[in-house]
Amino acid sequence: MRVVLDTNIFVSAMITSAGNPAAIVNAWLDGKFTLLTCAAHVGELRATLQKPRVAELIKPYKAGRLVNQIRKLAEDVGALPDVERSSYPTDDFLLAMSEAGQADYLVTGDKSGLLALDRHKATRIVSASDFATLFASSKKKTQMTDKRKALVVLPDGW
Repeated sequence: MRVVLDTNIFVSAMITSAGNPAAIVNAWLDGKFTLLTCAAHVGELRATLQKPRVAELIKPYKAGRLVNQIRKLAEDVGALPDVERSSYPTDDFLLAMSEAGQADYLVTGDKSGLLALDRHKATRIVSASDFATLFASSKKKTQMTDKRKALVVLPDGW
């Protein structure tokens, strides 16, 4: 399963270890799906984690660790096609990344924007709770790779 996670999913997972965003990030770290990324994705995440309000809630070393994990473990989709569909143009790169990476799912907490689209080409756009439910109902087990075991250091409380 190929998945794009919106920045808001990562930020929510870092703020609280309880809830669907944290469960989804942990599922990725356990190797249960392939996370897709690109330079714009990593850049947006880094910029968001450095915003003063967010930085008050997430220690810089934890933010840096997450960015490094994504860069090392996620699949970079490379060049993005031009997409102009979102009511928030800053989210168009997520749709482009989904398209370029042939994502099965784009998971977001953006209720008024991306979720309203429902789909982008072959990619289903779903909430964290919908994805977690879908994922929890799956009986497929995937073993963590040695690479993941060596690189993943979860934030305190995870």
